[in-house]
Amino acid sequence: MKKISKVLTILMAMSLNIAAMGCGSGTSQVSTNGAESANTKEENLADSKEVDSKENYKIGIIQLVEHSALDAAREGFIDGLIELGYEEGKNVTLDYQNAQGDQSNCQTIASKLVNDQDDLILAIATPAAQAVANTTKDIPILVTAVTDPADSKLVVSNEVPGGNVTGTSDLTPVKEQINLIPEIMPEAKKVGIVYCSSEANSKFQVELAKAEAEALGLEVVEGTVSNSNEIQQVVQSLVGKVDVLYIPTDNMLAAGISTVVGVTTPAKIPVICGEESMVTKGGTATYGINYYDLGKLTAKQAISILVDGKNPAEMPIEYCSDCNLVLNEQAAADMGITLPQNLLDKASK
Repeated sequence: MKKISKVLTILMAMSLNIAAMGCGSGTSQVSTNGAESANTKEENLADSKEVDSKENYKIGIIQLVEHSALDAAREGFIDGLIELGYEEGKNVTLDYQNAQGDQSNCQTIASKLVNDQDDLILAIATPAAQAVANTTKDIPILVTAVTDPADSKLVVSNEVPGGNVTGTSDLTPVKEQINLIPEIMPEAKKVGIVYCSSEANSKFQVELAKAEAEALGLEVVEGTVSNSNEIQQVVQSLVGKVDVLYIPTDNMLAAGISTVVGVTTPAKIPVICGEESMVTKGGTATYGINYYDLGKLTAKQAISILVDGKNPAEMPIEYCSDCNLVLNEQAAADMGITLPQNLLDKASK
């Protein structure tokens, strides 16, 4: 028993020495690893910064409907990203969804983009923007082709948005557009204003247009549509009642401008439009913004948020400063209208 006890004592002593060596080695390693860990953290931080600049950002795009202005805004956004060094397939993944003018589709698409946990969502046109803004308060949202985000309840104010939404406005110079009426049609007494009754964008512009028309002594006759099938009937109902037509940057009417001019041109009623593509497709004239440039401006905001870490709540809504006078000489000639030389001299087309 004593012999066994002695052996156990020796074994215990050896165990304690090994344990002590182990603790000593552990302490030494913690010290060494701590230094290594600090160095590794610095290296990893430097690496992470490099990786961040090359990260594959996921951007969801929801567009209300296809027509030239909204398409141009989207194309400008994509080209703007490329100019800033962010290209699809390299460091950006784009998920483009079109709602085909259907509000219920907007909500479905908005839910999809939010569930996909995109890094940022671009919403083109007011109904698309409202659908996304009502779906998430966390993912940064950029809007474009929205006339007045504050009026549409998308932001607290256009100067200080105050939430996860900011972007660019397509507010056009409505006063200058309405002032084209007496220049092109000096004898005009009545102006018809046609717009979609469910578009907040349009209602906002219509109020501005009515005020400017009345200031010029013009009588306003409104015509509203709720879907594209009503456009021809509503425009036809204004024939014989108005001398000229005004259409704001209304998405439904922009998509259906061919239907509008199919009625107005034979009736010799000029159409003053909210944006350029409506003129190139048969309208008569506009002072309009460039939607492609608007998209590029929005792309700069996207990089500021994704790469520079800017907070949408503190980024004011931005506007295109340049507007172009665009005339459709052929459309005017088809109606027997001679455009004033002073306007032709100033026009970009």
